[in-house]
Amino acid sequence: MGQKVAVIVPCYNEAKTISGVVEDFRRHLPEAEIYVFDNNSTDGTSEVAHSVGAHVRRVPLRGKGNVIRRMFADVEADVYVMVDGDGTYDAGAAPRLIEAMLDEGLDMVVGSRVSDEVTAYRSGHRFGNVMLTGFAAAIFGRTFKDMLSGYRIFSRRYVKSFPAHAQGFETETELAVHALELRMPVAEIETRYGSRPEGSESKLNTYRDGIRILVTILRLFKLERPFAFFGICFVLSMLLAVGLAVPLLETYIETGLVPRVPTALLCVALSVVGFLFLVCGLILDTVTKGRLEAKRLAYLTIPGPGPRS
Repeated sequence: MGQKVAVIVPCYNEAKTISGVVEDFRRHLPEAEIYVFDNNSTDGTSEVAHSVGAHVRRVPLRGKGNVIRRMFADVEADVYVMVDGDGTYDAGAAPRLIEAMLDEGLDMVVGSRVSDEVTAYRSGHRFGNVMLTGFAAAIFGRTFKDMLSGYRIFSRRYVKSFPAHAQGFETETELAVHALELRMPVAEIETRYGSRPEGSESKLNTYRDGIRILVTILRLFKLERPFAFFGICFVLSMLLAVGLAVPLLETYIETGLVPRVPTALLCVALSVVGFLFLVCGLILDTVTKGRLEAKRLAYLTIPGPGPRS
């Protein structure tokens, strides 16, 4: 292949599945180094992973985003295969995903989940994924069908340019937005997704983590599209100010009086706040463009994925 490949596995309490994950990826990617990053597990995950020959690193700070930050900082490779340690993803698809990355010079390939098993991909999670992916697409434009997949292939320049602000499961949203904002060459390839083995439990909470992901999208919207974000705030403030001012104006035209002085002051305050939003949007838009240019230049200083030898 001519490329140094690293399989990086974030996991928490996956003692029942981690040995199978390591052995499957070793079988399909025999030349790859396999790293298991244990997020303070209490069920012996580290010991099991070590017993099957994986490089084990412990990350005490809880949260998948914190684990990914550590993985990207510590592991040196040309191609990174990131997969959850729950045994639900198809290791056999890894060579095909890597081949697509190297042949097409991509920076990220997402293994889009395809499953007919109801227990593998619950309807609530499917709906949440579709809703959040659609919301991200409305904000950032072109996006992925399965933005929250835990099976991804990265180039070195993606990994070493990723800022990694998130702490928990919202990190998948951040991974997608980083590629979109820098207009990286990416692809999405369908891969088989299976059920967790009996006795293994998902760490994802549909409602709690869904809200956190939604908040992350809004935060990224403010950071990456400040003029649009503060422009919306400006329009809402002005609409509310005008809506409250119309009855006052009608009364003034009829009687020449302004009987509701507090309402009039509120209209003035809302107008001032609205224009402050507009000014903030204009200033931060300029700052964001400069920051994006700096991120782009940093990204381009790292060589892209090379062709297979």
